[in-house]
Amino acid sequence: MIAGIQERYPGFLLWGILILFVALNTIMLAFEIYYVPLIPALLLFVVLAIVTIDKYLLAIVFFVPLSIPLSTLNEGLSLDMYLPTEPLLAGLLLLYMLKYLMGDRVDIRVLRHPVTLAIFFHLAWLFITSLTSSDPLVSFKYLASRLWFIVGFYLVASQLFKKEKNMHTYAWLFIIAFSGVIIYTLINHAGYGLNNQVMAHSVSKPFYKDHTSYGATLGFILPVLVGLFIFIKREDTNTRFLMVLLLMLFLLATVVSYTRATWVSIFASLGIWAIIKLKIRIELVLVGVFILVAFFLSIRTQLMVQLEQNRVESSGEFTEHVQSISNISTDQSNLERINRWSCAYRMWKDKPLFGYGPGTYQFEYGRYQRSYEKTRISTDFGTMGSAHSEYLGPLSEAGFFGLISILMVIGTSIYTGLRVYFTSKRSSIRIFSLAVLIGLFSYYFHGLLNNFLDTDKISVLFWGFTAMLVAMDVYHRDDQNKEEQPS
Repeated sequence: MIAGIQERYPGFLLWGILILFVALNTIMLAFEIYYVPLIPALLLFVVLAIVTIDKYLLAIVFFVPLSIPLSTLNEGLSLDMYLPTEPLLAGLLLLYMLKYLMGDRVDIRVLRHPVTLAIFFHLAWLFITSLTSSDPLVSFKYLASRLWFIVGFYLVASQLFKKEKNMHTYAWLFIIAFSGVIIYTLINHAGYGLNNQVMAHSVSKPFYKDHTSYGATLGFILPVLVGLFIFIKREDTNTRFLMVLLLMLFLLATVVSYTRATWVSIFASLGIWAIIKLKIRIELVLVGVFILVAFFLSIRTQLMVQLEQNRVESSGEFTEHVQSISNISTDQSNLERINRWSCAYRMWKDKPLFGYGPGTYQFEYGRYQRSYEKTRISTDFGTMGSAHSEYLGPLSEAGFFGLISILMVIGTSIYTGLRVYFTSKRSSIRIFSLAVLIGLFSYYFHGLLNNFLDTDKISVLFWGFTAMLVAMDVYHRDDQNKEEQPS
């Protein structure tokens, strides 16, 4: 039956339907009609799930940048999720479980890979801390969403990436859809003036809640876009020209997003790229980090005095916005981050082993605030309840091993990416592994200041890129039988 459906609905027709759906969805949004597009979407994805799980996943990847929060459609709901992607990912999780019971398993080499084992430990600890949570219902909801992100964008994707071209397809589908969001955002922003830093916070709605998650996505994608540009043959001038325009679009969007965390993470990841390209030994890097930390500790008093004298606040003026990064005296955004980090630390001190439970930070941190740390944007009611850190968040919600588990995922991913880059016999794998690794590094740094792994927008890239590194390590690192790509 499946073969018959595949013959009747060839691939180009399925993707044609997807494009038509995007057009229909755009028209409906313009008229503020939100529910009608969900009907053909549901039918479309049922067909895709029957035909092939690979195309089902790729279709989800395409729609991630275009997904909108349920709260946009119906305010006041206690449950929020991104539509249509998260319900589709939940369906993919059920489909994966069914296929597992029928004997269709993930390659054992992937399951035994250090990155996968670290992810399993991460999930296992989230399960344990959900049992001990101050609000188990909230924690198990959080665990369920983390589970369908990992099953879809990591386990299923790792099998999709057995074919090298599918990694490029995965990236391109996201880039194409996200480019539409960028154009939409720039047009909205231009109406207020691209130098209007205040409006930059909201012009990407309803696709992105604010400029920080939008900026994080830009930092994530830019290195991969450069890698894809390198693959274009030099004689293909038309394609290279179009790629240059696309890169300029992404760079413009990055600048006018006014996301300081993204700017910092991009420059930091460029430093990692330089270290890797120069083949500086890890021992020297660690010694250098130790010396820098010791130096800053020795001048911490003078440094704090200088930082407290910085009164430049974020604004539409580029130089002032850059200078405001180190303003910890009057910049409300920076002060509020410090407030949230301090709350997370105090929460961990109260419950150092198990934490308060996954997803509970926003309901618990209010009473840990101190009056002298509050800002004019502080809240006690959990309406702005992020820890603003991918590291302190798990520490407060899942205790010491919550932090260790996410660091294990990051550490094994870095090791895998470096091993692929330095030992692969194929230049195409070396180029793409480095691009993916630098994209991940951009978010590792960004995660010091924000946390978005509970959203489909970042999870599709974080877990998808991690799966790419594992797939390149397992399937492509030692493969010399395919044609070399230009270096």
